[in-house]
Amino acid sequence: MAPLTLALVSGAVLAVSVFQAAYPAEIARWRHDREARLTAADGWLTVTGLFWLKPGPNSFGTAPDAAIALPDGPAHAGVFTFDGRRVTVTADGITREMTPDSAADSVKVGRLSLFVIQRSGRFGIRLKDPESAYRRQFHGLEYFPVSPAWRVRARWVAAPRQIPVLNVLGQTEPSECPGYAEFDLSGQRLRLYPILEEPGDRQLFYIFRDETAGKETYGAGRFLYSDMPREGLVVLDFNQAYNPPCSFTPYATCPLPPPENRLPVRIEAGEKKYGH
Repeated sequence: MAPLTLALVSGAVLAVSVFQAAYPAEIARWRHDREARLTAADGWLTVTGLFWLKPGPNSFGTAPDAAIALPDGPAHAGVFTFDGRRVTVTADGITREMTPDSAADSVKVGRLSLFVIQRSGRFGIRLKDPESAYRRQFHGLEYFPVSPAWRVRARWVAAPRQIPVLNVLGQTEPSECPGYAEFDLSGQRLRLYPILEEPGDRQLFYIFRDETAGKETYGAGRFLYSDMPREGLVVLDFNQAYNPPCSFTPYATCPLPPPENRLPVRIEAGEKKYGH
């Protein structure tokens, strides 16, 4: 073998060896950050209520007659008013409009935070409590063993369209799908169709289900993100597949995998189901 060819081969082998040595630590960091977000004082483990608003005033507080009963704060903390199109809140003598699905726009009542959410024309109030039982009783996440074999390079096919995505409430929302990732796994050629959660997103969001669902992993499926395609490829790292919020709290409104993303193979990678 010529010296230059030998050097190139040796360099490639070294690069692979370095990657394989560093990869478990990279996934360990990802898992640490994942658990930190989940257990944070405003993470999904703090979501302890979801109240759908009725037209007109909806009072909130600890009083028995409050439309939205709270576990902390004054008896009569305020009123959310829903006119069919928008939500205003009146509290502490001030009335203002609230922005749906904005993490920055909340109403504080004692230790609690209240947010407006909108789902297919329905408006509701999401309650977060940093002292929730879900957070206090959290006992850690379980994972399949890390393996670089589950870090898949997939061919990207640009094919923009809308796909209907069903959520756990039974509502269907059209979602922007920019194309699909095609790859070979377990002797089969497979596709995953991501969606864009917001215009201008810098990552692709995949909602998928595989043959481990309902056994080792959460029955409804799991989530996965990838970077945007580069040179016609995307990297799907199933070691970073994780449970949706609905596996931790019954008050989330998770999307479900579209039929295109129900894979007929076992993905023995990423997060296992929680609490069982």
